[in-house]
Amino acid sequence: MQSDRSQSTSRRSGPLAGLKVIDLTHVMAGPTCTLMLADMGADVIKIEKWPNGDDTRHSVPPKIGDEAASFLMMNRNKRGIVLDLKTDGGKKVLRRLIADADVLVENFAPGAMERLGFGYEDLHKQYPSLIYCSLSGFGRTGPYKHRRGFDLVAQAMSGIMSFTGERPDGPPVKCGPPLSDITAGLLASMGILAAYTHRLKTGEGQWVETSLYEAALVQTYWQSTIALAAGTAPRAMGSAHPLNAPYQAFEASDGWLVVGGANKKHWLLMLEALGASELASDPRFVTGADRMAHLKELEAVLSERFRTRSRMHWLAALDEKGVPCGPVHDMLEALRDPQTLAREMVVEVEHSTLGPVKTIGLPVKFSETPGKVLSGAPVYGEHTREVLAEHGFDQKQIEALEQEGAIVSAADRREERVA
Repeated sequence: MQSDRSQSTSRRSGPLAGLKVIDLTHVMAGPTCTLMLADMGADVIKIEKWPNGDDTRHSVPPKIGDEAASFLMMNRNKRGIVLDLKTDGGKKVLRRLIADADVLVENFAPGAMERLGFGYEDLHKQYPSLIYCSLSGFGRTGPYKHRRGFDLVAQAMSGIMSFTGERPDGPPVKCGPPLSDITAGLLASMGILAAYTHRLKTGEGQWVETSLYEAALVQTYWQSTIALAAGTAPRAMGSAHPLNAPYQAFEASDGWLVVGGANKKHWLLMLEALGASELASDPRFVTGADRMAHLKELEAVLSERFRTRSRMHWLAALDEKGVPCGPVHDMLEALRDPQTLAREMVVEVEHSTLGPVKTIGLPVKFSETPGKVLSGAPVYGEHTREVLAEHGFDQKQIEALEQEGAIVSAADRREERVA
């Protein structure tokens, strides 16, 4: 058994190679957490439910071949098995996997893990070194602890939707990406690694948890600063910054660009690039506080100037002066930007049935232990038999678990389709 497991983890690279993670998560926040760990080298065993698997398998379109593109993005670099945790056999398999795991990550509905017999208190008694991570809508304490959470709800309740949009009297607007889901996943992975550092020192595991609500709140540092210090609720400002100006998007003659001319140095350099040095002595715009106090007037003056020339002209002029700036890309433009490609943020990974599939790369680089996207997302039950064999189940036991309905493997599904 040990030799099989060593072989399965020897393919991993990155600073977390050798770390074993049991992934009981689905959709976005939890899978973001385990994706980060997998990309940094951890052996992540993703456990999907029977009969429908992770909900993102059904988030279509788009599809690539027979697979949902959303599932492929969030679950590359993981091995996938299918367990029915309502069966005795499924629970037996999970307990054996946990026995030599370093980390368990779950984002079940509140109370579900306890009802299944896999709550933190139960597992900590048996496996005191296990790091147990929970992601939820609102956390395990407080008046909302029993509520389920979604990114839309977190963005609304955190205040984000009240200051997102074009104008202060406009309707509430959600940020385009699932901000709280992704941030919660990143916070959870950070928490796990902090707990792992503690375990290396003491041998002790612990419960790490975060929520979509808290993840959304930490995105409001600037707006919270204003609210706490001034007692006023910030409102929507379009692309402008609540504390600094000019720091926003402007429309050129043929497209949009953004400019960060907020501090004194960049403000003066920006005016040189625009050929508008006379604005430096305009009493409305001398200091940052002046510019914020007269933001609408500043926007009007600068917008008129930017509309006189092309986006490429202004980007070249600003870049020459060292003023932070950039084009406003659509998603396809961003993905084919030479900087994106140079940083390996779009990579191809081999999928077991689809062949090469493009995906987002690892955003953290390591000089000595680089992580890597090594494998595509698993097809449903792809590694069930492999993982069980690594954990001491022989062929007869695996077949018995299949007969019980406790496990499902990709081979079973292929046989069903043939039949």
